[in-house]
Amino acid sequence: MEFDNLKILVVDDEADILEFIKYNLEKEGFEVHTSTNGNDALTMAIKLVPDLIILDIMMPELDGVEVCSRLRAKREFDKTIITFLTARNEDFTQIAALDVGGDDFITKPIRPKVLVSRIKALLRRANRHSDDGGDNSNRIELGNLVIDREKVMVIRDGEKIDLAKKEFELLTLLVSKPGKVFTREEIFHKIWGSDVIVGNRTIDVHIRKLREKLKEDYIRTVKGIGYKFEF
Repeated sequence: MEFDNLKILVVDDEADILEFIKYNLEKEGFEVHTSTNGNDALTMAIKLVPDLIILDIMMPELDGVEVCSRLRAKREFDKTIITFLTARNEDFTQIAALDVGGDDFITKPIRPKVLVSRIKALLRRANRHSDDGGDNSNRIELGNLVIDREKVMVIRDGEKIDLAKKEFELLTLLVSKPGKVFTREEIFHKIWGSDVIVGNRTIDVHIRKLREKLKEDYIRTVKGIGYKFEF
């Protein structure tokens, strides 16, 4: 099967949800591990380094946002996809999750076909993205900025800048053609994929975080169209 032996860690404090997700993903050939709390999930994730993690946001002791934040601080999870499982649709919840490096949301109640489709779409998109960098553009130097695609690293004036995975992918896209205006639709398609649904404010959140971390006005807004990179 296409996804045989890919490892998925599912974290939720409701046993019936864990059983439901595990059953449906194992039918598709995934190797599924489960955890009922954030602390245990951190330990399991470090041991397994899964290809994808499904995190419930609302959990006792350590919530999903904090778990994601701690994992994204570790280099070994740079390529791990993290999607949140939530029954909440408030903007502040989605923004907090995106800010710490989340890739997508799956909303409860969960439908089996939608769950499987979203997980497969995320994994396919990640694979396409990792296959893009096999040429001489692995290292990009623009003014005082160095972007190393192979090492997933950004350096400004000799100092490393820590970016979340999607922030790095977005920056890499924009610097691939300095001065070109990328439409919002084009950015969604290239970074998240047309078959992945994310909140309307996703791009705005990532652009804001990029600007804060780069500390220079490289990324310009083209009102009503999208964004471009200038230096």
